[in-house]
Amino acid sequence: MAKQIQAIRGMNDCLPSESGLWQYVESAIRQVVASYGYQEIRTPIVESTDLFKRSIGEVTDIVEKEMYTFADRNSDSLTLRPEGTASVVRAGNEHGLLYNQQQRLWYMGQMFRHERPQKGRYRQFHQFGVEVFGLEGPDIDAEVIILSARLWKMFGITEHVTLEINSLGSAEARAAYKEQLVAYLKTKESELDEDSLRRLESNPLRVLDSKNPQVQAAIQDAPKLIDCLDEESAQHFTGLCERLDKLGIQYRVNPSLVRGLDYYNRTVFEWVTDSLGAQGTVCAGGRYDGLVQQLGGKGTQGVGFAMGLERLVLMLQTLELDKNLASAVDVYVTAMDSSVELYARQIAENLRDELPKIKVMNHCGGGNFKKQMKRADNSGASIALIIGQDELTQEQVAIKYLREKQEQKNIAKTELVEFIGSLFNR
Repeated sequence: MAKQIQAIRGMNDCLPSESGLWQYVESAIRQVVASYGYQEIRTPIVESTDLFKRSIGEVTDIVEKEMYTFADRNSDSLTLRPEGTASVVRAGNEHGLLYNQQQRLWYMGQMFRHERPQKGRYRQFHQFGVEVFGLEGPDIDAEVIILSARLWKMFGITEHVTLEINSLGSAEARAAYKEQLVAYLKTKESELDEDSLRRLESNPLRVLDSKNPQVQAAIQDAPKLIDCLDEESAQHFTGLCERLDKLGIQYRVNPSLVRGLDYYNRTVFEWVTDSLGAQGTVCAGGRYDGLVQQLGGKGTQGVGFAMGLERLVLMLQTLELDKNLASAVDVYVTAMDSSVELYARQIAENLRDELPKIKVMNHCGGGNFKKQMKRADNSGASIALIIGQDELTQEQVAIKYLREKQEQKNIAKTELVEFIGSLFNR
């Protein structure tokens, strides 16, 4: 027997038992972004490697360790996209969507990072994000946070997530702060791990992002960036906090929150949870006013966020909030013998014509009544339509309730559409 081929480690299949939850999550996301007037943008999975080196930063875990990079037949260096913002900016620059314009965009698709696979974190994963261009005030920062909060409300997880915010200030403020931070960190060199020592010279702010408990203890008394903000950035951050306060969005200011990508400035934020163990961040983002110009466009402000859908799906499953999702099937149509198979098929097709939102499954493969009822029950349908020779002769359909205790009844074929429509309110 030939050796069975399996999926690549960290690149998982989405099986039918889970696809209903994924469809629900994706549908809810589309509904929310549409309600805010955001438009979808779709970008290629493969981009030039330089796009991510220039945007994310060469001294980051993503670029140094995690990107899937390869040379094509022309020896050009290409990379499977590890995140969405850089691709959206590249597309916006290339197609003239950004300069002197306001754009509210969203995307959803597959990303790739070569990291250690674990529950909720995979090498091929799905990410949803929003990106807004051409608006510089704290009002739009508040809007993208409020939009994400509406998603938690829709999914019923508001009580399970916490918003953390911070400001990285201007480039000039960060440069002055870096001098203070480096001076402090040099007094703690013996307590820093290898990654932090390397970043001490190349990107000292990333030391604040370390998850190593020993490093976290060492930086406990480090100077705070939020205390070194330029006046304009401080006013911007105050304006954001005021808006969140007035709209009832609770948050915690986290002075160590810097985000893992180099392109952020001013506002940064994360939604975190303790429902997923170590994988605590479910959504993160911030402002990136210099990125468009950094990637070859003209100066344009930007702000956005991204969330990993695998982590969101895992959270809904962990909290058992996926139990009440609609079944993949509403109505299961049976045919008791081959002589009524065509009649049963015609009834099913008529239901699909007249009630397109009803999910109808036809039994195939024959079998006795018991076998067909078992298949009907396993499908998750609410009712089964039982069609035999008597129903064909009398132009009727027998209705059997599968999820509630009600007597089986017969309905005239001519009344079936109205009956099914009222049963499902469609």
